[in-house]
Amino acid sequence: MKVSGAKAVVESLKHLGVEVLFGIPGGALLYVYDALYDAQDDIRQVLCRHEQGAAHAADGYARVSGKVGVCVATSGPGATNLVTGIANAHMDSVPIVAITGQVPRPSIGRDSFQEADVTGITMPIVKHSYLVKEPQDIPAVFAEAFYLAATGRPGPVLVDLPKDVTASEFEFHFPEKVTVAGYRPAASGHRRMIKQAADLIAKSQRPIIYIGGGVITSGAHQELKELAEKTGIFVVNTLMGKGGFPESHPQALGMIGMHGAAYGNYALNGSDLIIALGARFDDRVTGRLDKFAPDAKVIHVDIDPAEIGKSRAADVPIVGDLKPVLKELNRLVQRCDLEPWRKQIVEWRERFPLRYAQSDERIKPQFLVQEVHRLTKGEAICVTDVGQHQMWAAQYYLCDRPRQFVTSGGLGTMGFGLPAAMGAQFARPDDLVVGFHGDGSIQMTIQEIATAVEHRLPLKIIIVENRSLGMVRQWQELFHGRRYSGTLFQMVPDFDKIAEAYGCKGETIERPEEIEPAFKRALTVSDTPYILTARVEQEENVMPMVPAGSALDEMLID
Repeated sequence: MKVSGAKAVVESLKHLGVEVLFGIPGGALLYVYDALYDAQDDIRQVLCRHEQGAAHAADGYARVSGKVGVCVATSGPGATNLVTGIANAHMDSVPIVAITGQVPRPSIGRDSFQEADVTGITMPIVKHSYLVKEPQDIPAVFAEAFYLAATGRPGPVLVDLPKDVTASEFEFHFPEKVTVAGYRPAASGHRRMIKQAADLIAKSQRPIIYIGGGVITSGAHQELKELAEKTGIFVVNTLMGKGGFPESHPQALGMIGMHGAAYGNYALNGSDLIIALGARFDDRVTGRLDKFAPDAKVIHVDIDPAEIGKSRAADVPIVGDLKPVLKELNRLVQRCDLEPWRKQIVEWRERFPLRYAQSDERIKPQFLVQEVHRLTKGEAICVTDVGQHQMWAAQYYLCDRPRQFVTSGGLGTMGFGLPAAMGAQFARPDDLVVGFHGDGSIQMTIQEIATAVEHRLPLKIIIVENRSLGMVRQWQELFHGRRYSGTLFQMVPDFDKIAEAYGCKGETIERPEEIEPAFKRALTVSDTPYILTARVEQEENVMPMVPAGSALDEMLID
């Protein structure tokens, strides 16, 4: 059939199974949005209030659904407003396709109105980008873009569409098969290397399994659980790995790194063998790299060969998808004799539990998270923004299943939480989605409350109000003599009135006993967001903490 380029975009999205897209139209995309008008029964359009919000919503949708998220923006400022969200998806290996409008082909390179070289701008933060120069290329480009975004190590792909390309007509044919020259993601690891890994596990006396987000991306959580239970080895997870191994499991040591549990950090740093699965030894985990796990050999399994040996040399490098690699490894391993090591870990866990000083007068943020965990039975999809509240949520909202904890890890993007929670709710409309936000971070994308209200999303938006940029303030308190430069808010808006202005419900609490009844009231609201603001002490800190430049075992514990 003969169609316009814009119609081809929509038909391609339908062929690829896209059900929802997040975006804002503009002049360069008028033909595409006109074509979307006729596809409203197949593709749900979500009109966001800022393009950054659209990118984060697509990101949250992808993390929770396991599908490719889609965001759309017009040329120039619309496209550049997507950049933060694209970078965020790139750092956390999240599959999204960003569709941008572009000025007509004859106007490219002439500093035309609302022109920006978005393919050049985003080159370091995408897996691949396309500037579509011929309308007949559209079906193949979209098929490739979605394939690239979702396979291998996932990540964002950009498709830039000149306006005249979307207006031109051609005979539409969607490709039945996608092949990309030179792109061959590893599927299964080398059997000889997997055998070496099994032999090394059998010989180790203090092994630890260290998991990252790759376990979740691969869908290898059951194979991981089998490996841990068959061998008896304890498991630590990164921030992105939360939920890849049940945190209520007796072998789970929880999150490690700068704000990880002390006993998990001690176990990782004191091990003689690190079995790294879908993790990248980033600086927030290792601390001072030259003092990180000095006695440990490393088995490193990752689908991205560039990650193996990048920060820590691997004694047994295995390039491949975790799911088949772990299936083969589970066939080879046996129960390990780890009783002295187990006793040492149990001792650390008893001596250095996560703890805080409870108060009967003021809400402690740690207690707030624990209460929400109790009241949701640990079953909610937990989405966070970035800051102190993020770390408290990571420490105290225990997750037992993958794709349950959604947060910005590598880029640490303030403003991520609210739109990501929207994307999560679109992906799982029948699930409870709870967001934890700081009073600083939520104001960066607070306009997306309008989007959530418009689509009747029953988000539970919890704002930890400490009247500061809390994480930066904490560093100033501990390392800069309480010289609070640029971190304390002289005023904080009345979030109850903001809720009212946007047409949803909200309330503010200040005492611990108010948490349960207030959250239960929030749970009764099913057709609009509920904003629950909890006022906490300004100088409450996240502990433990590994100071910058320190070794992983050189923690400030309390």
